[in-house]
Amino acid sequence: MNPGFVYIITNKYQTVVYVGVTSNLPQRIIEHKNKKYPKSFSARYDVNILVYYEQFQWIGNAIAREKQIKAGSRAAKNKLIQSINPTWKDLFDEIRDIMTE
Repeated sequence: MNPGFVYIITNKYQTVVYVGVTSNLPQRIIEHKNKKYPKSFSARYDVNILVYYEQFQWIGNAIAREKQIKAGSRAAKNKLIQSINPTWKDLFDEIRDIMTE
């Protein structure tokens, strides 16, 4: 199995959050930012700011974690984001640099 990531992205007003899973986080965030799928939820609501992510050794673990996060309330998601990113800054530059080393 491949490694995996679970991530949370938001819009510039932080009114919408999207929880996703991928095996290539930098590439997937670029797809969100470029609205690769124009009819998708993230494109329609302009959700493309990476505010949270977790890395897993196996994609199956990331999928399980994604389901756990999605099942939680919006307040729980906010608390999770704030635990590592209290200012809700875009983490994309940070992960892009880390993933290309």
